[in-house]
Amino acid sequence: MTFDLLVTDATVVNADGRTRAHVGVTDGVVTALLSACSAPPAAVRTLDAAGRLLLPGGVDGHCHVDQVTGAYASLDTYEIATVGALHGGTTTILDFGIPADAGERPIDALRRKLDLTRGARCDVGLHGSVVTWDDTVPGQLDEMAGLGVRSVKLYTTNRGTTMADDDTILRVMREMVRLGGLAIVHSEHDAIVVDRTAACAADDHVGIEDLHRTRPEISEDASVREILAVASYTGAPVYFVHQTTPGAVDAVAEARARGQVVLSETCPHYLLLDDAVYSSATPEKYACCPPVRPRAAADGLLARLGRGAVDVVSSDHSCYDLAQKREHRHDVRRMPHGLPGVETRMPAAYTAMVTRAGLPVERFVEAFSTAPARVHGLPTKGAVAVGYDADLVLLDPDESRVVDGSRLHQGTDFSPFDGMELRGWPSTVVAGGSVVLDEGTFHDPGPVGRYRERTAFRDPARRSADPVLGAVVGAAR
Repeated sequence: MTFDLLVTDATVVNADGRTRAHVGVTDGVVTALLSACSAPPAAVRTLDAAGRLLLPGGVDGHCHVDQVTGAYASLDTYEIATVGALHGGTTTILDFGIPADAGERPIDALRRKLDLTRGARCDVGLHGSVVTWDDTVPGQLDEMAGLGVRSVKLYTTNRGTTMADDDTILRVMREMVRLGGLAIVHSEHDAIVVDRTAACAADDHVGIEDLHRTRPEISEDASVREILAVASYTGAPVYFVHQTTPGAVDAVAEARARGQVVLSETCPHYLLLDDAVYSSATPEKYACCPPVRPRAAADGLLARLGRGAVDVVSSDHSCYDLAQKREHRHDVRRMPHGLPGVETRMPAAYTAMVTRAGLPVERFVEAFSTAPARVHGLPTKGAVAVGYDADLVLLDPDESRVVDGSRLHQGTDFSPFDGMELRGWPSTVVAGGSVVLDEGTFHDPGPVGRYRERTAFRDPARRSADPVLGAVVGAAR
Protein backbone atom coordinates (compact mmCIF):
# COMPACT_ATOMS: atom_id res chain seq x y z
CA MET A 1 0.00 0.00 0.00
CA THR A 2 1.02 3.63 -0.45
CA PHE A 3 0.80 5.73 2.70
CA ASP A 4 -0.27 9.35 2.71
CA LEU A 5 2.66 10.10 4.99
CA LEU A 6 5.63 8.06 6.14
CA VAL A 7 8.01 9.04 8.93
CA THR A 8 11.16 6.98 8.45
CA ASP A 9 13.88 5.86 10.86
CA ALA A 10 12.26 7.36 13.95
CA THR A 11 12.93 6.58 17.58
CA VAL A 12 9.30 6.23 18.60
CA VAL A 13 8.79 7.07 22.27
CA ASN A 14 5.52 6.14 23.97
CA ALA A 15 4.78 6.19 27.68
CA ASP A 16 5.47 2.46 27.93
CA GLY A 17 8.70 2.26 25.94
CA ARG A 18 10.53 3.11 22.75
CA THR A 19 11.41 1.45 19.46
CA ARG A 20 12.99 2.30 16.09
CA ALA A 21 10.36 2.29 13.37
CA HIS A 22 8.94 3.68 10.18
CA VAL A 23 5.49 5.14 10.94
CA GLY A 24 2.85 5.04 8.21
CA VAL A 25 -0.18 7.35 8.12
CA THR A 26 -3.36 7.00 6.08
CA ASP A 27 -6.45 9.25 6.26
CA GLY A 28 -5.17 11.02 9.35
CA VAL A 29 -4.60 7.82 11.34
CA VAL A 30 -1.47 5.81 12.14
CA THR A 31 -1.88 2.63 10.12
CA ALA A 32 1.52 0.95 10.46
CA LEU A 33 4.64 0.77 12.60
CA LEU A 34 7.29 -1.05 10.59
CA SER A 35 10.76 -2.14 11.57
CA ALA A 36 13.35 0.54 10.87
CA CYS A 37 15.58 -2.24 9.55
CA SER A 38 13.23 -2.78 6.60
CA ALA A 39 13.17 -0.73 3.42
CA PRO A 40 10.74 2.21 3.67
CA PRO A 41 7.54 1.56 1.68
CA ALA A 42 5.98 3.96 -0.79
CA ALA A 43 4.32 7.14 0.45
CA VAL A 44 2.91 10.34 -1.00
CA ARG A 45 5.16 12.25 1.39
CA THR A 46 8.10 11.06 3.45
CA LEU A 47 9.71 12.69 6.47
CA ASP A 48 13.16 11.47 7.46
CA ALA A 49 13.36 11.40 11.26
CA ALA A 50 17.06 10.48 11.08
CA GLY A 51 16.95 8.84 14.48
CA ARG A 52 15.27 11.81 16.20
CA LEU A 53 12.59 11.24 18.82
CA LEU A 54 9.04 10.81 17.54
CA LEU A 55 6.44 11.45 20.25
CA PRO A 56 2.65 11.53 20.34
CA GLY A 57 1.22 15.02 19.95
CA GLY A 58 0.63 16.81 23.21
CA VAL A 59 -2.74 16.93 24.92
CA ASP A 60 -3.17 20.09 27.02
CA GLY A 61 -6.17 19.48 29.26
CA HIS A 62 -6.13 22.91 30.93
CA CYS A 63 -6.38 25.99 28.71
CA HIS A 64 -8.40 29.20 28.96
CA VAL A 65 -9.08 30.59 25.49
CA ASP A 66 -10.96 33.75 24.50
CA GLN A 67 -12.06 34.31 28.09
CA VAL A 68 -13.24 37.24 30.18
CA THR A 69 -11.99 37.63 33.76
CA GLY A 70 -13.63 40.57 35.50
CA ALA A 71 -12.74 43.68 33.53
CA TYR A 72 -10.20 41.88 31.34
CA ALA A 73 -10.62 39.93 28.12
CA SER A 74 -7.86 37.62 27.03
CA LEU A 75 -6.13 38.48 23.77
CA ASP A 76 -6.35 35.14 22.02
CA THR A 77 -8.94 33.50 19.83
CA TYR A 78 -9.12 29.79 19.09
CA GLU A 79 -7.13 30.45 15.94
CA ILE A 80 -4.34 32.19 17.86
CA ALA A 81 -4.26 29.74 20.76
CA THR A 82 -4.20 26.65 18.56
CA VAL A 83 -1.54 28.08 16.24
CA GLY A 84 0.55 28.60 19.36
CA ALA A 85 -0.27 25.09 20.53
CA LEU A 86 0.87 23.54 17.26
CA HIS A 87 4.13 25.51 17.32
CA GLY A 88 4.68 23.97 20.75
CA GLY A 89 3.94 20.35 19.83
CA THR A 90 0.43 20.29 21.32
CA THR A 91 -2.16 18.90 18.92
CA THR A 92 -5.22 18.82 21.22
CA ILE A 93 -6.38 21.37 23.78
CA LEU A 94 -9.23 21.41 26.26
CA ASP A 95 -10.89 24.67 27.30
CA PHE A 96 -13.56 25.60 29.86
CA GLY A 97 -17.08 26.93 29.45
CA ILE A 98 -17.13 29.12 32.58
CA PRO A 99 -20.16 31.37 33.17
CA ALA A 100 -19.11 34.98 32.57
CA ASP A 101 -21.49 36.28 35.23
CA ALA A 102 -24.39 35.24 37.45
CA GLY A 103 -26.82 35.57 34.56
CA GLU A 104 -25.16 32.99 32.31
CA ARG A 105 -26.20 29.37 32.73
CA PRO A 106 -23.48 26.71 32.67
CA ILE A 107 -24.88 25.10 29.51
CA ASP A 108 -24.98 28.49 27.75
CA ALA A 109 -21.36 29.18 28.71
CA LEU A 110 -20.40 25.81 27.26
CA ARG A 111 -22.33 26.36 24.03
CA ARG A 112 -20.75 29.81 23.66
CA LYS A 113 -17.30 28.22 23.76
CA LEU A 114 -18.41 25.45 21.43
CA ASP A 115 -19.33 28.08 18.82
CA LEU A 116 -15.92 29.73 19.18
CA THR A 117 -14.02 26.49 18.55
CA ARG A 118 -14.82 26.74 14.84
CA GLY A 119 -11.65 28.76 14.34
CA ALA A 120 -9.39 26.10 15.84
CA ARG A 121 -6.37 24.77 13.94
CA CYS A 122 -6.08 21.63 16.09
CA ASP A 123 -8.55 19.39 17.87
CA VAL A 124 -10.44 20.82 20.85
CA GLY A 125 -12.42 19.43 23.76
CA LEU A 126 -14.33 21.25 26.48
CA HIS A 127 -15.00 21.11 30.20
CA GLY A 128 -18.08 22.60 31.82
CA SER A 129 -18.22 24.72 34.97
CA VAL A 130 -20.81 25.37 37.65
CA VAL A 131 -20.73 28.38 39.95
CA THR A 132 -24.18 28.41 41.54
CA TRP A 133 -26.51 25.47 42.10
CA ASP A 134 -30.20 25.57 41.26
CA ASP A 135 -32.78 22.95 40.32
CA THR A 136 -31.97 23.28 36.61
CA VAL A 137 -28.32 22.26 36.96
CA PRO A 138 -28.84 18.47 36.73
CA GLY A 139 -30.67 18.90 33.43
CA GLN A 140 -27.94 21.19 32.15
CA LEU A 141 -25.33 18.62 33.08
CA ASP A 142 -27.33 16.02 31.14
CA GLU A 143 -27.18 18.35 28.11
CA MET A 144 -23.43 18.70 28.56
CA ALA A 145 -23.04 14.92 28.66
CA GLY A 146 -24.99 14.75 25.42
CA LEU A 147 -22.36 17.06 23.92
CA GLY A 148 -19.57 14.79 25.08
CA VAL A 149 -18.67 16.82 28.17
CA ARG A 150 -18.67 15.00 31.51
CA SER A 151 -16.10 17.06 33.38
CA VAL A 152 -17.06 20.11 35.44
CA LYS A 153 -14.74 22.69 36.95
CA LEU A 154 -15.36 24.00 40.45
CA TYR A 155 -13.51 26.87 42.11
CA THR A 156 -13.16 26.93 45.89
CA THR A 157 -12.04 30.58 45.81
CA ASN A 158 -12.64 33.81 43.83
CA ARG A 159 -15.52 34.95 46.00
CA GLY A 160 -18.16 36.85 44.05
CA THR A 161 -17.07 35.63 40.61
CA THR A 162 -16.31 31.95 39.87
CA MET A 163 -16.35 30.50 43.40
CA ALA A 164 -18.78 27.63 44.08
CA ASP A 165 -20.06 27.23 47.63
CA ASP A 166 -19.84 23.99 49.59
CA ASP A 167 -23.40 22.93 48.75
CA THR A 168 -22.78 23.43 45.03
CA ILE A 169 -19.54 21.45 45.13
CA LEU A 170 -21.17 18.52 46.94
CA ARG A 171 -24.17 18.43 44.62
CA VAL A 172 -22.10 18.66 41.45
CA MET A 173 -19.91 15.82 42.70
CA ARG A 174 -23.00 13.66 43.14
CA GLU A 175 -24.04 14.47 39.58
CA MET A 176 -20.60 13.49 38.32
CA VAL A 177 -21.05 10.09 39.93
CA ARG A 178 -24.43 9.74 38.21
CA LEU A 179 -23.09 10.79 34.82
CA GLY A 180 -19.76 8.98 34.89
CA GLY A 181 -18.04 12.34 35.09
CA LEU A 182 -15.04 14.02 36.69
CA ALA A 183 -14.98 16.94 39.13
CA ILE A 184 -12.13 19.31 38.23
CA VAL A 185 -11.19 21.52 41.18
CA HIS A 186 -9.20 24.72 41.60
CA SER A 187 -8.42 24.29 45.26
CA GLU A 188 -7.46 27.24 47.47
CA HIS A 189 -9.09 27.92 50.84
CA ASP A 190 -11.07 31.09 50.21
CA ALA A 191 -11.35 32.25 53.82
CA ILE A 192 -7.59 31.97 54.28
CA VAL A 193 -6.90 33.79 51.02
CA VAL A 194 -9.36 36.59 51.84
CA ASP A 195 -8.05 37.01 55.38
CA ARG A 196 -4.41 36.96 54.34
CA THR A 197 -4.99 39.38 51.47
CA ALA A 198 -6.81 41.79 53.79
CA ALA A 199 -3.94 41.65 56.27
CA CYS A 200 -1.43 42.38 53.52
CA ALA A 201 -3.56 45.24 52.21
CA ALA A 202 -3.74 46.77 55.70
CA ASP A 203 0.07 46.97 55.67
CA ASP A 204 0.07 48.30 52.08
CA HIS A 205 1.72 45.08 50.87
CA VAL A 206 -0.75 43.98 48.23
CA GLY A 207 1.23 44.68 45.05
CA ILE A 208 2.41 42.01 42.65
CA GLU A 209 5.63 41.75 44.68
CA ASP A 210 3.48 40.38 47.51
CA LEU A 211 1.30 37.95 45.55
CA HIS A 212 2.90 34.85 47.09
CA ARG A 213 2.23 36.26 50.57
CA THR A 214 -1.48 36.81 49.91
CA ARG A 215 -2.07 33.17 48.91
CA PRO A 216 0.07 31.01 51.24
CA GLU A 217 0.78 27.33 50.74
CA ILE A 218 -1.50 26.38 53.64
CA SER A 219 -4.49 27.75 51.72
CA GLU A 220 -3.94 25.13 49.03
CA ASP A 221 -3.11 22.26 51.38
CA ALA A 222 -6.17 22.92 53.56
CA SER A 223 -8.56 23.21 50.62
CA VAL A 224 -7.30 20.01 48.98
CA ARG A 225 -7.94 18.04 52.16
CA GLU A 226 -11.45 19.50 52.50
CA ILE A 227 -12.30 18.62 48.89
CA LEU A 228 -10.92 15.11 49.34
CA ALA A 229 -13.27 14.64 52.29
CA VAL A 230 -16.29 15.72 50.25
CA ALA A 231 -15.17 13.49 47.37
CA SER A 232 -14.84 10.55 49.74
CA TYR A 233 -18.34 11.21 51.06
CA THR A 234 -19.90 11.44 47.58
CA GLY A 235 -17.73 8.82 45.88
CA ALA A 236 -16.83 11.26 43.12
CA PRO A 237 -13.54 11.12 41.19
CA VAL A 238 -11.61 14.38 41.46
CA TYR A 239 -8.90 16.01 39.37
CA PHE A 240 -6.95 18.80 41.07
CA VAL A 241 -5.61 21.41 38.67
CA HIS A 242 -2.29 23.26 38.99
CA GLN A 243 -1.09 21.81 42.27
CA THR A 244 1.85 23.81 43.60
CA THR A 245 2.80 22.31 46.97
CA PRO A 246 4.25 18.96 47.99
CA GLY A 247 1.67 18.86 50.79
CA ALA A 248 -1.22 19.05 48.33
CA VAL A 249 0.26 16.29 46.16
CA ASP A 250 0.90 14.14 49.22
CA ALA A 251 -2.72 14.55 50.29
CA VAL A 252 -3.78 13.22 46.89
CA ALA A 253 -1.37 10.28 47.20
CA GLU A 254 -2.73 9.45 50.66
CA ALA A 255 -6.29 9.52 49.32
CA ARG A 256 -5.31 7.16 46.51
CA ALA A 257 -3.83 4.79 49.04
CA ARG A 258 -7.22 4.80 50.79
CA GLY A 259 -8.90 3.82 47.52
CA GLN A 260 -10.19 7.18 46.31
CA VAL A 261 -10.06 8.02 42.62
CA VAL A 262 -8.14 11.29 42.56
CA LEU A 263 -5.63 12.83 40.18
CA SER A 264 -3.00 15.55 40.38
CA GLU A 265 -1.95 18.11 37.77
CA THR A 266 0.83 20.67 37.87
CA CYS A 267 2.21 23.21 35.38
CA PRO A 268 5.69 23.94 34.00
CA HIS A 269 5.99 27.32 35.73
CA TYR A 270 5.64 25.62 39.11
CA LEU A 271 8.51 23.29 38.19
CA LEU A 272 11.00 25.74 36.69
CA LEU A 273 10.36 28.96 38.62
CA ASP A 274 10.37 29.93 42.29
CA ASP A 275 9.04 32.86 44.30
CA ALA A 276 12.19 34.90 43.72
CA VAL A 277 10.44 36.01 40.51
CA TYR A 278 8.32 38.36 42.63
CA SER A 279 11.50 40.25 43.52
CA SER A 280 12.56 40.49 39.87
CA ALA A 281 12.44 43.57 37.63
CA THR A 282 9.21 42.32 36.03
CA PRO A 283 7.15 40.55 38.71
CA GLU A 284 3.93 41.19 36.77
CA LYS A 285 4.98 38.41 34.36
CA TYR A 286 4.25 35.90 37.13
CA ALA A 287 0.75 36.95 38.23
CA CYS A 288 -1.01 33.61 38.55
CA CYS A 289 -3.17 31.82 41.11
CA PRO A 290 -1.93 29.87 42.93
CA PRO A 291 1.34 31.85 42.88
CA VAL A 292 4.80 30.47 42.19
CA ARG A 293 6.17 28.84 45.37
CA PRO A 294 9.63 28.65 47.02
CA ARG A 295 12.36 26.58 45.39
CA ALA A 296 11.93 23.77 47.91
CA ALA A 297 8.31 23.38 46.82
CA ALA A 298 9.27 23.30 43.14
CA ASP A 299 11.92 20.66 43.80
CA GLY A 300 9.42 18.65 45.85
CA LEU A 301 6.88 18.77 43.01
CA LEU A 302 9.45 17.58 40.51
CA ALA A 303 10.47 14.69 42.75
CA ARG A 304 6.83 13.63 43.11
CA LEU A 305 6.29 13.97 39.36
CA GLY A 306 9.22 11.64 38.84
CA ARG A 307 7.72 8.91 41.01
CA GLY A 308 4.25 9.22 39.51
CA ALA A 309 2.46 11.10 42.30
CA VAL A 310 1.66 13.88 39.81
CA ASP A 311 -0.25 12.59 36.80
CA VAL A 312 -0.37 15.42 34.28
CA VAL A 313 1.55 18.55 33.30
CA SER A 314 -0.78 21.12 31.72
CA SER A 315 -0.20 24.77 30.80
CA ASP A 316 -3.15 26.58 32.45
CA HIS A 317 -2.76 28.91 29.49
CA SER A 318 -4.31 32.38 29.91
CA CYS A 319 -3.39 35.06 27.40
CA TYR A 320 -3.00 38.60 28.77
CA ASP A 321 -0.28 41.06 27.78
CA LEU A 322 2.06 43.17 29.88
CA ALA A 323 -0.08 46.30 29.54
CA GLN A 324 -3.02 44.46 31.11
CA LYS A 325 -0.77 43.00 33.81
CA ARG A 326 0.75 46.39 34.65
CA GLU A 327 -2.46 48.41 34.86
CA HIS A 328 -3.06 47.37 38.48
CA ARG A 329 0.31 45.88 39.42
CA HIS A 330 0.07 47.61 42.80
CA ASP A 331 -3.09 45.70 43.75
CA VAL A 332 -3.22 41.96 43.07
CA ARG A 333 -6.95 42.00 43.81
CA ARG A 334 -7.54 43.90 40.57
CA MET A 335 -4.94 42.32 38.29
CA PRO A 336 -5.75 39.68 35.68
CA HIS A 337 -4.15 36.42 36.77
CA GLY A 338 -2.92 33.68 34.48
CA LEU A 339 0.13 32.98 32.32
CA PRO A 340 0.55 32.25 28.61
CA GLY A 341 1.94 28.76 28.22
CA VAL A 342 0.30 26.60 25.56
CA GLU A 343 3.29 27.06 23.22
CA THR A 344 6.03 26.58 25.81
CA ARG A 345 4.51 23.65 27.73
CA MET A 346 6.53 21.06 25.81
CA PRO A 347 10.03 22.56 26.11
CA ALA A 348 9.46 23.85 29.64
CA ALA A 349 8.20 20.49 30.91
CA TYR A 350 10.89 18.59 28.97
CA THR A 351 13.60 20.81 30.41
CA ALA A 352 12.33 20.38 33.97
CA MET A 353 11.69 16.66 33.76
CA VAL A 354 14.29 15.27 31.38
CA THR A 355 17.14 17.80 31.20
CA ARG A 356 17.23 18.89 34.83
CA ALA A 357 15.72 15.99 36.76
CA GLY A 358 17.06 13.24 34.51
CA LEU A 359 13.70 11.51 34.14
CA PRO A 360 13.12 9.18 31.18
CA VAL A 361 11.56 10.69 28.07
CA GLU A 362 8.84 8.05 28.49
CA ARG A 363 7.79 9.68 31.77
CA PHE A 364 7.64 13.04 30.02
CA VAL A 365 5.42 11.55 27.29
CA GLU A 366 3.12 10.12 29.95
CA ALA A 367 2.59 13.50 31.64
CA PHE A 368 2.55 15.55 28.42
CA SER A 369 0.28 13.41 26.25
CA THR A 370 -0.73 9.91 27.34
CA ALA A 371 -2.12 10.59 30.81
CA PRO A 372 -4.15 13.67 29.82
CA ALA A 373 -5.62 11.75 26.89
CA ARG A 374 -6.70 8.90 29.17
CA VAL A 375 -7.94 11.10 32.02
CA HIS A 376 -9.99 13.31 29.72
CA GLY A 377 -11.58 10.55 27.67
CA LEU A 378 -9.74 10.89 24.35
CA PRO A 379 -9.12 7.25 23.40
CA THR A 380 -7.44 7.95 20.03
CA LYS A 381 -4.90 10.39 21.48
CA GLY A 382 -1.71 10.03 23.49
CA ALA A 383 0.23 7.31 21.68
CA VAL A 384 2.06 6.61 18.43
CA ALA A 385 0.23 3.39 17.63
CA VAL A 386 -1.93 1.80 14.96
CA GLY A 387 -5.49 3.10 15.14
CA TYR A 388 -4.52 6.32 16.93
CA ASP A 389 -4.81 9.80 15.44
CA ALA A 390 -1.72 10.77 13.47
CA ASP A 391 -0.72 13.53 15.89
CA LEU A 392 3.07 13.31 15.88
CA VAL A 393 5.98 15.43 17.08
CA LEU A 394 9.62 15.17 16.05
CA LEU A 395 12.28 16.67 18.30
CA ASP A 396 16.04 16.75 18.58
CA PRO A 397 16.82 16.33 22.28
CA ASP A 398 20.15 18.16 21.85
CA GLU A 399 18.63 21.37 20.44
CA SER A 400 18.09 24.29 22.80
CA ARG A 401 16.52 27.73 22.34
CA VAL A 402 16.32 30.86 24.48
CA VAL A 403 12.73 31.96 25.06
CA ASP A 404 11.61 35.34 23.75
CA GLY A 405 7.91 35.68 24.46
CA SER A 406 7.51 38.57 22.03
CA ARG A 407 8.41 36.22 19.16
CA LEU A 408 6.08 33.37 20.11
CA HIS A 409 2.69 32.78 18.50
CA GLN A 410 0.23 32.52 21.39
CA GLY A 411 -1.13 36.08 21.30
CA THR A 412 0.85 38.04 23.88
CA ASP A 413 4.15 39.89 24.27
CA PHE A 414 5.84 37.93 27.04
CA SER A 415 6.47 34.51 28.50
CA PRO A 416 7.15 33.58 32.12
CA PHE A 417 10.22 31.80 30.72
CA ASP A 418 11.69 34.84 28.95
CA GLY A 419 15.46 34.56 28.77
CA MET A 420 15.55 30.90 29.83
CA GLU A 421 17.32 28.31 27.69
CA LEU A 422 14.99 25.37 27.14
CA ARG A 423 15.34 22.00 25.41
CA GLY A 424 12.63 19.84 23.89
CA TRP A 425 11.28 22.14 21.19
CA PRO A 426 9.47 20.45 18.29
CA SER A 427 11.02 20.69 14.85
CA THR A 428 8.20 18.96 12.98
CA VAL A 429 4.55 18.60 13.99
CA VAL A 430 1.88 16.48 12.32
CA ALA A 431 -1.75 17.08 13.32
CA GLY A 432 -4.43 14.73 12.03
CA GLY A 433 -2.01 13.46 9.39
CA SER A 434 -1.10 16.92 8.03
CA VAL A 435 2.36 18.40 8.42
CA VAL A 436 1.74 21.78 10.06
CA LEU A 437 5.26 22.55 11.30
CA ASP A 438 8.03 21.42 8.96
CA GLU A 439 11.56 21.93 10.33
CA GLY A 440 10.42 25.16 11.97
CA THR A 441 8.29 26.47 9.09
CA PHE A 442 4.58 26.72 9.90
CA HIS A 443 1.90 25.81 7.36
CA ASP A 444 -1.47 27.08 8.54
CA PRO A 445 -3.97 24.25 7.94
CA GLY A 446 -6.94 26.60 8.29
CA PRO A 447 -9.86 26.00 10.70
CA VAL A 448 -9.66 22.20 10.48
CA GLY A 449 -9.62 21.50 14.21
CA ARG A 450 -12.32 19.06 15.24
CA TYR A 451 -14.45 19.36 18.35
CA ARG A 452 -13.89 16.07 20.15
CA GLU A 453 -16.63 14.56 22.27
CA ARG A 454 -15.15 12.67 25.17
CA THR A 455 -15.97 9.32 26.71
CA ALA A 456 -17.17 8.82 30.28
CA PHE A 457 -14.43 9.03 32.89
CA ARG A 458 -12.58 5.84 33.74
CA ASP A 459 -9.92 5.64 36.40
CA PRO A 460 -6.61 5.34 34.47
CA ALA A 461 -5.02 3.46 37.38
CA ARG A 462 -7.57 0.65 37.04
CA ARG A 463 -7.47 0.17 33.29
CA SER A 464 -5.73 -2.82 31.83
CA ALA A 465 -2.87 -2.18 29.43
CA ASP A 466 -4.04 -0.89 26.07
CA PRO A 467 -4.22 -4.02 23.87
CA VAL A 468 -3.77 -2.05 20.67
CA LEU A 469 -0.72 -0.13 21.91
CA GLY A 470 0.81 -3.20 23.52
CA ALA A 471 0.45 -5.28 20.40
CA VAL A 472 1.90 -2.61 18.13
CA VAL A 473 4.90 -1.83 20.32
CA GLY A 474 5.63 -5.53 20.73
CA ALA A 475 5.47 -6.16 17.00
CA ALA A 476 7.67 -3.15 16.19
CA ARG A 477 10.35 -4.38 18.58
